[in-house]
Amino acid sequence: MNWKKALISPHDTIKNALEAIGNSSIQLAIIVDDQERLLGIVTDGDIRRAFLDGKVLDEKIGSVMNTNPRTIDKGVKKSDAIQMMREYRLFQIPVLDKNRKVVDVLLLDELIRPSKKNNAVVIMAGGLGQRLRPMTENCPKPMLQVGGKPILETIIMQFKKFGFHKFYISVNYLSEVITDYFGDGKNFDCEITYIFEKEKMGTAGALGLIKEKFEDPFFVMNGDLLTKVNFDQFLEFHFEKNAVATMGVRDYDFQIPYGVVNVKGHQFVGVDEKPIERYFVNAGIYLLDPSVLSVIEPEKPLGMTELFELLNKKGENSSVFPIREFWMDIGRPSDFKKANKEYERFFK
Repeated sequence: MNWKKALISPHDTIKNALEAIGNSSIQLAIIVDDQERLLGIVTDGDIRRAFLDGKVLDEKIGSVMNTNPRTIDKGVKKSDAIQMMREYRLFQIPVLDKNRKVVDVLLLDELIRPSKKNNAVVIMAGGLGQRLRPMTENCPKPMLQVGGKPILETIIMQFKKFGFHKFYISVNYLSEVITDYFGDGKNFDCEITYIFEKEKMGTAGALGLIKEKFEDPFFVMNGDLLTKVNFDQFLEFHFEKNAVATMGVRDYDFQIPYGVVNVKGHQFVGVDEKPIERYFVNAGIYLLDPSVLSVIEPEKPLGMTELFELLNKKGENSSVFPIREFWMDIGRPSDFKKANKEYERFFK
């Protein structure tokens, strides 16, 4: 762990903080003065929330940093550090000397890290892939080769990098192609259980077919996505928000190709030339608490957005996690062609 790569100046920008978080392994940017004394911290979650609030990359980091973070003194016992981090639900904490100089960063994951995570990952791989025909006539869409291997294999390998090893794959169309390739997962150093949909149940409805009782939050992901999202940060964000359900979202910008006329009644007010509309769209990656499964009626089709709407009506806390990393939905032939070009750049 090279935590010093996370140190930045208060004069740096949000973009610099993102680079520091990416270059270090602590999921944190630490703002220090020229003597490396702590001024504040910025987490990945802080930056994602800033994007939701409309902040841009070239703004100074001071506009989003936490100037009063929890810290720990140099020399504190490991057991005390673990107790404090658990009490305040901290995943990382700066270590300071008596002059408030940053001398280390402790990661809860490293202090208590089990070899593998217990969180399950459910991958939806039963779609017909009609928009990708004729490629999907004899091959389910998640098994199409991108970068020389099935999309589904790349998804599993990405989760494995973060310690996830317990997979559930929902299958329907040409299910034998998937089950024959992956088997029980032993050849891929993981565990795979299959969810067989006799009819289309929808992303959330298929979850009602899972027989095992989960104890930890679990991921649900569409089987036709390629992404470099940091699943640890996704999990951390979910806990920070105390959410029962978190939806991954992507920025979607649309430029109106005309001048938009603003009016008040019949009065001309002004013209916005080719304005850009900005939205967040569903990215097809979700994190759910096990309690959510009790909301799903057995054998009843249910979409994931319908599930989130249902949770909202029940007053449950749902959140959104902005995905800023590489993300691509492979739904059309042009997407498939682009994915093969991008694969070398992002996954090699």
